[in-house]
Amino acid sequence: MNNTWRRFALILCLTLPLVACFSPINQENFSKIQDDMTMEQVTALIGQPTESSSIGLGPLSGTNAVWKNDNITITIQFFNGKVKVKTFEGK
Repeated sequence: MNNTWRRFALILCLTLPLVACFSPINQENFSKIQDDMTMEQVTALIGQPTESSSIGLGPLSGTNAVWKNDNITITIQFFNGKVKVKTFEGK
């Protein structure tokens, strides 16, 4: 039994760093984000934003949302709930 736990611990230590490398915040997923997608569609693709701020003025609303991992930053501006501008910084 002791040997089984050691093997499990070794496998866990070897696979956790690999899982971290497969962040949904990447160039491939960024390229899938299209104008007029909703925040719900974007978060289904790349997860919840790291930070966001919103403003509303009557019937108009805007949200600036940012997704970050160790070396990539994706910034998206939503106007009335739809993607209008997106930028990608990183590798």
